[in-house]
Amino acid sequence: MKLPSLPGFDAQAFDKYLKNTGWLLMARVGSLFIKMLITAIAIPNYLGDAQTGILNYPLALISFFAAASALGTDSLVTRQLLLHPQQHHTILGSAFRLRLLAGLAAIPLIYLAYLLISHFAPEPPAAPLNYVTIVSFMCVAQSVNIIDCYFQSIAKGKYIMYVQVGANLLSALVKLTLILCKAPLDAFIWMLLGDAVLLSVGYLYVYRAQHHNPFHWKFDLTVAKNLLKHAWPLALSSVFVTLYMKIDQLMLDAFWGKASLGVYTTVVTLSEGWYFFPMALVAALFPALMHARRDDPARYQKRLQQLYELMVLISGSIALIITFAAPTIYQLLYSNRPEFHSGAPALAIHIWAGVFVFLGTASGQYLIAENLTRISFLRTAVGAVANILLNLWLLPRYGMNGAALATLLAYFISTFSVLLLPKTRQHGFSMLKALILWNTLSTLARKSIKK
Repeated sequence: MKLPSLPGFDAQAFDKYLKNTGWLLMARVGSLFIKMLITAIAIPNYLGDAQTGILNYPLALISFFAAASALGTDSLVTRQLLLHPQQHHTILGSAFRLRLLAGLAAIPLIYLAYLLISHFAPEPPAAPLNYVTIVSFMCVAQSVNIIDCYFQSIAKGKYIMYVQVGANLLSALVKLTLILCKAPLDAFIWMLLGDAVLLSVGYLYVYRAQHHNPFHWKFDLTVAKNLLKHAWPLALSSVFVTLYMKIDQLMLDAFWGKASLGVYTTVVTLSEGWYFFPMALVAALFPALMHARRDDPARYQKRLQQLYELMVLISGSIALIITFAAPTIYQLLYSNRPEFHSGAPALAIHIWAGVFVFLGTASGQYLIAENLTRISFLRTAVGAVANILLNLWLLPRYGMNGAALATLLAYFISTFSVLLLPKTRQHGFSMLKALILWNTLSTLARKSIKK
C-alpha cells in the first residue's frame, strides 16, 4: 500500500509499515461497511426509532465499564511485545488475567450505575435491567482480544482482518436472518453479547492456527504490576474518552426519550464509523515512530508533523462531503422511516468532530512514546468534563443538534488542551499548524514563487 503523494510527506520511509496498514485498513473497511449496512441501516429500518433507542442504550451504558476493564493495556502490551518478543507468553498471560478480573468486577458496578440512573434521571432508562445485564458480560468476553496486540507487534495485520471481517460477516448474517424472521427485540439484545463472543472466539482460533496455545500463557506479578503502573492513566483516559463519546446518548435519553436516542444513534454510527481510519493507520505506524525516536529525533518530529497533516486532510475531506450529503443520505437510507430524517442536521455537525478525533488519536501515540500517559489522562478528563457541561447547556435546548455540537466542542477542547501545559505546548502548536495545513500550504507557496 502506497501513501498518496503529499507535499513534504516521506512516503518511502513508511512503505514497509504501510504494508501492514493495508491489512489493518481492509479489516476496518470491512467492519465499517458491514456495520453501516446492519447497525445504521437495516436494524433501524426494521425496529424504528423507539426500539432502536432501547437496543442501543445498554451499549451506551456498558461502554464506560468495557473501556475501564480493558485497563488501557493495548498500546503498552504492543510496545512490550515489540521490545521483548521472547516473553510474549508472559506478557499476554499477565495482561489477559488483569483484563479478565477487571471484566468480572465491572458487572456489579454496571448494576449499581443502572440503579443510580433510574433513581436520579428525569425519565426511566430506555432499556430494562435484564437487557443491560445480558450485554454487561461483553466486558468479560473482550479480555481475549489482547491477542490483537500480538499480531500488531509482529506486523501481521492480515490476521486481525480475518478475525474482524469474519466475525462481522457472521454477525451480519445472523442479524439479517433475525430481521427476515421478524425476530423480537430480545434476540437483537443477545446478539450484542454475541458480537463480542464471536470476536473473541475468532482471535483464539487464529492464534491457535499460528501454532500458539493460550494455555501456555503465564501470569507474572512483576509484569502485571508494571503494566498497571504505566497503564492506569491510559485506562482512566479510555473511560473519559468513552464518557464524552457516549454520555450524550444517555443524557439525550434522559431529556428527550428513547425515540430521540434511536435517531441519534444513527447519527453517531454514520459519523464515528470513519474513526477506524486513524486508529488503524496510527497503530501500524507506531513502530516507525518509535524507531525514528530512537535513531533520529529530527526525523521523528518530522514524521509526527506529517502524520498530523495527513490526519487533517483525510478527516477534513470526509467531513466536508458528509456535511453537504447528510440530507440526501438520510432520505436514501431511511426512505420508509421518515422519523429518522431529523438526524441529518445533527450528522452535518457531528461529522466535524472527526477532525479532532483524527488529530487526538495521532497525538495520543506521541504521549505514549514520550511516556506522558498522565497528560493523556488529563486531556481526556478535560474533554469529558467539557462534554458533560456542554450537554447540560445545549442538549435540553437544541436536542440532537445540541448533543452533536457539544461533542464537537468537547473533542476540540480535549485535543488542544495540551497547549496549557509547558511540556506539550510545542506539540500543541504542531497540531495547530497541521489543522491549517501550514507545511503543505507553505510548500505549495514556495513552488508557486519558484515558477
